[in-house]
Amino acid sequence: MTSFDFDTAPARRDTDSQKWQKYAGRDVLPLWVADMDFKSAPAILEALHRRVDHGIFGYARPVQATVDAVVAAMEQRYGWQIEASWLVWLPGLVVGLNVTAQAFAEPGDEVLTVGPVYPPFMSAPKNSARTTVVVPWLLSGGTWILDWEALERAVTPRTKLFYLCNPHNPLARVWRREELMRLGEFCTRHNLVLCSDEIHCDLILDPALPHVPTAVLSPEIAARTVTLMAPSKTYNVPGLGTSLAIIPDAIRRTRFIRATAGIVAEVTCLGFTACEAAYRDCEPWRQALLAYLRGNRDYLLDAIARDFPGIRVEAPVEATYLLWLNVAALGLENPIAHFEKFGVGLSDGAPFGAAKGSHVRLNFGCPRATLVEAMRRLKAALA
Repeated sequence: MTSFDFDTAPARRDTDSQKWQKYAGRDVLPLWVADMDFKSAPAILEALHRRVDHGIFGYARPVQATVDAVVAAMEQRYGWQIEASWLVWLPGLVVGLNVTAQAFAEPGDEVLTVGPVYPPFMSAPKNSARTTVVVPWLLSGGTWILDWEALERAVTPRTKLFYLCNPHNPLARVWRREELMRLGEFCTRHNLVLCSDEIHCDLILDPALPHVPTAVLSPEIAARTVTLMAPSKTYNVPGLGTSLAIIPDAIRRTRFIRATAGIVAEVTCLGFTACEAAYRDCEPWRQALLAYLRGNRDYLLDAIARDFPGIRVEAPVEATYLLWLNVAALGLENPIAHFEKFGVGLSDGAPFGAAKGSHVRLNFGCPRATLVEAMRRLKAALA
């Protein structure tokens, strides 16, 4: 097996990195935004070098090989047979959330979701005068579960959409097939379009838990599903702005495309190049990345259980490179500011829908040495 180096990261301080610019001039380790500190896969870098050497960067459309790479990856990884005509290319997944709200709901209509959740799930509907309704997750026996009764109560005649995050950010949870079936039936019964954000689907850390794309469950569920995917998180190419919506139903696909008209930028030639290489040529790198991320996760879980009695990981970390930490017992009014003072930059849980001061999110997509140093600093912060 080819070996890849995840222990040596290029310096990102004083570069165009949003993640690192946030703390410019300060000794703070940025473990906040979901952007890894690893180099992209060698096959992606080689493909980009070849494309740059071509020397012309005009308006781009995906070539057949790019489409074929996406179609083949969906079948090989998930047994999902998609058609090329179902693909709608987008310059970002958050764009897809916003377009979905505009395409399938009117001003004043409601979008239902389960929180805590990735903040654009709340903001995307509001951006176009739709309303977000958030039903809280329930924590039961160390597992996050859906409150089905609360979901039923939350539906009104104005509810038009359900936003699903699968795997879930920030809870790092993989949805089970039976849950997805029940959710699909719920959306069918209430005639809701199901928008499934599956951007972390290639980052399942628990090998016993397969990713189940929502649209494979049944033809009826597929017909009401807009699936959003991207190579950005898995292959660390978010700055290349390449995502896609997979929409089997022709009428819904037409409505979605109409909502993009004149406001959604095209994907760039370099984005298409990276996407094709990611899905076609990088499986050995992805498997090595997953092994490294599992090691990072296990290191953190051990360290937190051993050295941080005031911090809790409430449920298994099954996917992503994001750790959702309950810090309520520390009694900090502003945990983010406190940890930054000691040199660790985390994401505040409040924008995800957590109570103020109760939770933070930690990005462990970085060299192990960075995490070791971060734990040392957190220890000092708690002392």
